[in-house]
Amino acid sequence: MSAPVLTTLLVANRGEIACRVMRTAKALGLTTVAVHSATDREARHSREADIRVDLGGSKAADSYLQIDKIIAAAQASGAQAIHPGYGFLSENAGFARAIEAAGLIFLGPPASAIDAMGSKSAAKALMETAGVPLVPGYHGEAQDLDTFRDACERIGYPVLLKATAGGGGKGMKVVEDVSQLAEALASAQREAQSSFGDSRMLVEKYLLKPRHVEIQVFADQHGNCLYLNERDCSIQRRHQKVVEEAPAPGLSAQLRRAMGEAAVRSAQAIGYVGAGTVEFLLDSRGEFFFMEMNTRLQVEHPVTEAITGLDLVAWQIHVARGEVLPMTQDQVPLIGHAIEVRLYAEDPGNDFLPATGRLALYRESAEGPGRRVDSGVEEGDEISPFYDPMLGKLIAWGEDREQARLRLLSMLDEFAIGGLKTNINFLRRIIGHPAFAAAELDTGFIPRYQEQLLPAPADLSDEFWKAAAQGFAQGQPSVFRADDPSSPWAINSGFRAGLPKEITLHLSCEGQDRALTLGDVSTAQLKGEQLLTEHNGLRRQHRAIRRGDALYLQWEGELRRVETYDPIAAVESSHSHQGGLTAPMNGSIVRVLVEAGQTVEAGAQLVVLEAMKMEHSIRAPHAGVIKALYCQEGEMVSEGSALVELEEA
Repeated sequence: MSAPVLTTLLVANRGEIACRVMRTAKALGLTTVAVHSATDREARHSREADIRVDLGGSKAADSYLQIDKIIAAAQASGAQAIHPGYGFLSENAGFARAIEAAGLIFLGPPASAIDAMGSKSAAKALMETAGVPLVPGYHGEAQDLDTFRDACERIGYPVLLKATAGGGGKGMKVVEDVSQLAEALASAQREAQSSFGDSRMLVEKYLLKPRHVEIQVFADQHGNCLYLNERDCSIQRRHQKVVEEAPAPGLSAQLRRAMGEAAVRSAQAIGYVGAGTVEFLLDSRGEFFFMEMNTRLQVEHPVTEAITGLDLVAWQIHVARGEVLPMTQDQVPLIGHAIEVRLYAEDPGNDFLPATGRLALYRESAEGPGRRVDSGVEEGDEISPFYDPMLGKLIAWGEDREQARLRLLSMLDEFAIGGLKTNINFLRRIIGHPAFAAAELDTGFIPRYQEQLLPAPADLSDEFWKAAAQGFAQGQPSVFRADDPSSPWAINSGFRAGLPKEITLHLSCEGQDRALTLGDVSTAQLKGEQLLTEHNGLRRQHRAIRRGDALYLQWEGELRRVETYDPIAAVESSHSHQGGLTAPMNGSIVRVLVEAGQTVEAGAQLVVLEAMKMEHSIRAPHAGVIKALYCQEGEMVSEGSALVELEEA
């Protein structure tokens, strides 16, 4: 049988994974095709493709989840194959079957394998039959509240609700006791339906202090299957991975082999083909429990590539062409150590709420040996509320773990983002934390060290404000006499004929403000994008980048946005709309649970907002009476929009 023709590849995804897949496809000489929603018409993945096809719509349900539209796009563009990326339809057996029925190649496993492992419930039942240890739980078909209540009583609280078709933390809730179950189950089902088109749930015992260790497997169409070592993905927030590394620190060669061989048996049992990941929970005694199998390429695949020197997307393309895996298990390399962090548009200081807006500033760290950035955005791009908030990933490799960690810290220091909130400072604190440096890893890492990782805002120092003012003053553009640099009208030193040579600035940064007057003498110098300061005999340089009316100043390891403001307007604004509850981000109203005139208790759920495939509850900060409602179900709202007016009782 001749190898299938594959010269044009459509990527049925968006963001950094679409860009990453197309990068390898182009290196192999393939023509690339991007699909995009109306919102993503000028997104980076669309711009980088050779051919782009508009799916219309904005929400995933109207665009990236439309199977017929994606297949039509492949046929119209001449693509012979479709790469699903991750998320969206990547683990949808119906999608795989529709691609095959259309005479196209799916760069993923057979639909039967997705059926077997794509459902967490079915996968756990299969593993139980195969004798793989399972975490106690309920994976049955009945989905009513009473069934889940009985299962939770049997398992014992706390429990973890999970979408059977899910991943990435969507449709996942921890339930501490029975009083939380009904609300958590309903919310998880809505999230699962919105993200995956499938609301079915399972529940399992929530283990304390486990490690999350996963095995990368790869299989060809000739019955060969091997594992490409393991990854530790224990550091998570909201059950979504934040930091991943390979190999897993402290894992013995014997345990690596035991987990790897179990993963290969699991894949072979279902006739697996292509890239997949078998995920385990590993306890402190070295016992591992099957969690799930992800029948796709994982977000964290770059760390595996870093320690093996392999290109997993290239392997996917070769396997799809019918080629044999290029090596045996004994030949799989394990070289050095790699660590990856996920860069999100979100506000860690506000319960990690997703952030939307324009990337006014976006500078990636420099390339070099052991340095890699996989991203899906560029400066000036708009981050919408419709999709996952991940902007990209930073990956560092070193000859050992410490070298990789220090290299990653350096990359984080070089990165510069402005215009919306991100988790970059949070990531820096994790990678720099002594417990992380000591490889003390488990899924409770972030809650355990929350005070250090998410410190309360501290007062900015006098030295900071002075440097910021000097950066602003020296960073003003000279626009008056560009034709005559020696003219006093062409300089921005604050000179005024007949007046004192000084500048007064009203500055704000991170909720703090300060009025400063700069006199004749300044010890600071702005050279390009470096502000040189001197204090107590020490000279330092700080990155200082102007973007419009804002100055981005690197200070004590963090890039801070400084703006000028009008103090009179600020006072007037603070007195407006008292008692109103506003939208914390752009999003869609999915539930309104109160009506005007209703009395509510403190903490009562008032409105449910969906943004970036996650639900967020707006709750009453105190007891009171609903004076007015400014939103309705199905409505799109902008960040800061008034939703509910609550009058204190």
